[in-house]
Amino acid sequence: MRFLFVHGTGVRRERHDRLFALVGERLTARFPDAAVDSCYWGDRFGATLGAGGRSVPGLKPVPGAAPDAPDGIDAETAEWALLLADPLCELRVLAEAGWPTGAGSGSGSGGEDGGEDGAADDDPFAMPGVQAAGIRVLATLAGLPPAPPHPGDELGALLHGTGLAADFPAALDAAARSAEAARAAERATGDPQARELATALARAVTAGALAAAGAEADCTGAERDRLVELLTTRLGGDARVPGARAAAFLGRLAMRVTTQPLLNARRGSLTVGATPALGDILRYQARGHDLREFLHARITAAPGPTVLIGHSLGGIALVDLLALAAARGEAVPGAELLVTVGSQAPFLYELGALTALEPGAKLPYGFPRWLNVYDRQDVLSYLAGPVFPGDPRITDHEIGSRQPFPTCHSAYWKQDALYERIEQAVAEAEIG
Repeated sequence: MRFLFVHGTGVRRERHDRLFALVGERLTARFPDAAVDSCYWGDRFGATLGAGGRSVPGLKPVPGAAPDAPDGIDAETAEWALLLADPLCELRVLAEAGWPTGAGSGSGSGGEDGGEDGAADDDPFAMPGVQAAGIRVLATLAGLPPAPPHPGDELGALLHGTGLAADFPAALDAAARSAEAARAAERATGDPQARELATALARAVTAGALAAAGAEADCTGAERDRLVELLTTRLGGDARVPGARAAAFLGRLAMRVTTQPLLNARRGSLTVGATPALGDILRYQARGHDLREFLHARITAAPGPTVLIGHSLGGIALVDLLALAAARGEAVPGAELLVTVGSQAPFLYELGALTALEPGAKLPYGFPRWLNVYDRQDVLSYLAGPVFPGDPRITDHEIGSRQPFPTCHSAYWKQDALYERIEQAVAEAEIG
């Protein structure tokens, strides 16, 4: 048996090698006797800006732009979507509002309305010359190593394993040096407040690293939460204490990140940043034949049976290839099982934009079993079963990474549930 992994849109060599190392390791662990291969196509068939982006008015790339926050998601995912849009948003709430009376402090509490009267300078219980608890937390954050810890350390291993190691130092420095953190630290006059501040700082650093990495991050919700927990503990806090939430302020933030002036200012960076991902899809729609021929050659280069695993655009190309070949009565030799992960093929079919099939057409005889894996938070994943009703070859399976988009689009590969379901599908197809 053989596995052939076909990567998705926007992936280039370095990203492919990291991703395939992960996928290959997980598949080999479950199928030790199987050959695991990859089909890298990004450099040869991927999109580039042929004129350097000259078509974009006022192109001024800004690296590290955070993704906009999506709508219609659960509370936890929405919260992290806002943090990705603005990693300092919780610190800004604490800096502006402080803590209300009764929050508890040990050495003092905030003002009556949690506003300016709650500043540490006005704390009636503050001891002259005694540093506020929040100041000590912020100093601890600033004293953390500026470079990612060694992979032998749990925090370091987690940063390297999630692809966040390169962006961690800048995220840590940005949080530690921010005016929001300094003001919030002044207001955190007691230990309970300092513990909450530690959590907010840890979330800000983690969100900053995730926002900078974008789709390059391979981070699940559990790994993200563990990063926050480890950072919080190093700051002397308790990760079980939630970060501050102020619905009105965060609502204004969500409106702010989608205003037209901001979009205009970010148009260049958004265009350049989206070129590999969106451009690959558009290029495939216009010139997909060459990629499909390339995939056909790779699939048939070795004897089957072969399990094809396609991510995102890779899944679209595989569906097109298999359907077109089957329609001609020339089923691709050895292709026994198709696994699409985070694929847009069903949606393109509904739109009438799938090359192989007109809307309403059935999958042709000779098309293999199809396992379609999706995450409802991943706006680039769709259901296949409902658009091909009654076809027993198709199974949709949901994976939940607890991450907002776009991180969830890459988080599938860290989920044991994905490989368990692939193993089940292989057994059902009786592939040996």
